[in-house]
This record gives sequence, C-alpha cells and structure tokens, in this order.
Amino acid sequence: MTPAKTSKSPEKTDRSWTSGIAPGALPLAGHALELWRRPLEFLADLPSRGDVVELRLGPKPAYLACHPELVRHVLLNPRTFDKGGVFDKARQLLGNSLSVSRGEEHRYQRRLIQPAFHSTKIAEYTAAVGEDTRAVIGSWRAGQTRDISDTMHALLMRVAARTLFSAGVDAATIEEARHCLRIVSHGIQKRTVAPLGIMQKLPTPDNKRYDRANVRLRQIVADMVRRRQGSAEDHGDLLSTLLRAEHPETGRRLSPREVLDQVVTFLVAGSETTASTLAFVFHFLGRHPEVERRVHAEIDAVLDGRVPVFEDLPRLEYTRAVITESLRMYPPSWMSMRVAAVDTELGGRRVPSGTMVLYSAYALHHNPELFPDPERFDPERWLPDRVKDVPRGALLPFGAGSHKCIGDVLALAETALVVATIAGRWRLRPVPGSRLRPEPKATLEPGPLPMVCEAR
Repeated sequence: MTPAKTSKSPEKTDRSWTSGIAPGALPLAGHALELWRRPLEFLADLPSRGDVVELRLGPKPAYLACHPELVRHVLLNPRTFDKGGVFDKARQLLGNSLSVSRGEEHRYQRRLIQPAFHSTKIAEYTAAVGEDTRAVIGSWRAGQTRDISDTMHALLMRVAARTLFSAGVDAATIEEARHCLRIVSHGIQKRTVAPLGIMQKLPTPDNKRYDRANVRLRQIVADMVRRRQGSAEDHGDLLSTLLRAEHPETGRRLSPREVLDQVVTFLVAGSETTASTLAFVFHFLGRHPEVERRVHAEIDAVLDGRVPVFEDLPRLEYTRAVITESLRMYPPSWMSMRVAAVDTELGGRRVPSGTMVLYSAYALHHNPELFPDPERFDPERWLPDRVKDVPRGALLPFGAGSHKCIGDVLALAETALVVATIAGRWRLRPVPGSRLRPEPKATLEPGPLPMVCEAR
C-alpha cells in the first residue's frame, strides 16, 4: 500500500506527513484479535504504511503515531493528549500514583517525588544490589540449568523490596508478592486489548484469581507502609524518602493512600520491567560470544573481582551499551496510549476529542528507517562514535516528557549492577534447541529462558 499524502500537521516541521490504514480489521473486534495474537509483528509492520496509521480498538477508530517526531508531539503535550485507556485499567493496581495520575495532580506528585530520585539517593538505594545479587547466585552450580527469566524476576523482586523497604521484608513475603504481581500484571494486559469491558466483570476463575491477587498485593504493601508511618527514623530506603517528602512551596506531604499507591507502582516497575530487561541481556550475551567476551573484559578491568557499586557505572561503557541495545530490541513498555483531550490534529489527520492515540516503542525501535538492520543485535550503535546517528526520539524505552518514567536512572543503575555482578562470575549458555519467545503482556517479557550456568 502506498501511503496517502496529507497536509502538514501543526507540529513544527518542514516535512509532509503520510498516513495509512491498518489492514485486517474485523467487525466489532477491529484489530483487537491482531493485538492479542501477534501484537509485535502487527505493530512493527504499521510504520511502513504511514507516519500516522488508523486502526480500530473494537468498533472505535484509533491512531498509531509511527514517526518519532509525532510520538514526541503526543508525549510532550499532555494537555492535548491525556492519559487514558490502558492507564484506566492500570488504576486497579496502581491507584492514582505518579504513573497514571493526570494534569495538576501529576505535576504535584512529580515535584514532590522527584527529589527521591536524585543521584545521591540512587547511590544509597543501590548500595546493596551487588551483595544481594551475589547472595542469590551463591547457590548456583556449574552445569546447572536455570530459567533465567524466572530467576531474574525473583532476584529483582528481592532488590526492589530492599530498595523500598530496606531489610524489612522476609523471603516468604517477597515470594508471595511476586506471585501476586505476576497474576495481576498478566491480567491487566488482557483487559487492555479486550474490546468489550464486560468480560472482566464476569465471575470467571481468571477474574477471581486476578481480584484476589490484586487485593493481597496491596495488603502486603499496606502492612509495610503502616509499620513505618509515624517513625522519624530514616532507613535510607525509598519508603523513608516518600514518607518524609514535602512539597517545597506548600509543605504538603503524601497521604497514607498516596504513599501506598506510589510504593505499589515502584514495586511493579522496579521488579517486572527490570527483570525482563536483565533476562533479555543474558539471552543476547549467551547468543553473541564476542559481545560477551568484551563485556567480561570490561567488567574484569573495572572491578578486578570486587562487588560493583554505583560509582563504577560510568566506566562500564560497553556494558551499558549492551543494556541499551537490549532495551531497543525488546523495550519493556512495548506499547502505550493517550486520549485526545480536545479536538486536535496529528500528522495532518483530524483527531476528535476522546480518540485513542497509540505509540509503540517496539515499532519505533524496529523501524529500518530509524535503525539500519533493526533485527541485528548491535551494541556499538550506542558507543560515542555512532550514537549521534540515532534520530532524536527514536529510542523510547522509558517514555518522554513530563510523564517519562521517574525511575529510569535507578532502573538502569540496578540493571548494570546486576549484569556486572553475575557476568563477573558466570557465563550463561542457551540450552540447545531453546529459542526466545517474547511475550507481550503488561510489559514485554522473554518467556521461559532455560540457560546453563558455567563458572568463569
């Protein structure tokens, strides 16, 4: 299909935009079936059809912004393109936290919480990541086969709990929270693509299990918050920072419910997304021996056998490039959406108020016009002599604008520290015959990933 030329959009640009229509819409369901069965392939194909592509979510029209300039326009104009859709479904778990709040409430929360993610605080939160990782991998044995996806989720739930609650959570509670979180995370994705909201209200076994897990997860976090409230002691963790946070102008603090919502959000983001990224990183290292050798050489030279700390990260340049390329190939936040708050225009297309506007980091990252040979794993894209060639806004693992993930630096720091700790001692080899089968759920997950442990 040849994209149809449209008029120039109101965004500041010298180019004319193209538009197209996604194929394969079904009556009533629209493209919900494609988004359910093969969402990554479906989304990755759409940029070839235009800078803005019309599709249908159920019977209603929606638009996918495919060009990075248009995606930036959507994300940098929250008063025009407001949160909605998937974010409304996520409120069942996350309440009115920073990741789903809107307008003035979001601006208030962001300003109040931002100091909690200052670099000095991140250094404090991550001080024990290396030691926690060594404690977990201390039970590994040479020749042992492990599901690295499941192992990373268990490890990162432990790291996230330490970051949030210091040492105040026992192993059994952490595992129970992880179990609940997996159920809820998978359930939210089902509710996102379902064209008819009535399905989630039916008393099916899956819906009952989802509701129980959601309630229990929030109970676990509420118990931890309740124990700490009223204490003047600073435990050096994220919960202490949130409880002490104060708006610089009004002096307002987070209410107990607001603290609960923020903690649940950071627990989800700090375990689910980071764990998936780590699993993908070790998959790529296992499949690319030359990349792995270069990572090992850098880690050995920088650390000389010791546990890594936050201050080591700037010197792990190539390791960070490997992580960035993994995020390009498989971004945890693979698709998101906004809702037009007013009648507007996008890439020359009229967008009525209330229309869903989608964007896909996966589609951007796999667009050959933005990343030559996009299916090739190439960490050198992110080294200084080549990173300048990446178009602005083409890499979008954490969003952009005022709603950009507030914990992006923390997530990258934890990821690099875990990679450096494990790769300093172990090689992980794919089990012969196994293959990667990414699972697009609330976040993009690698699915089961059996790998054999080899001591270095």
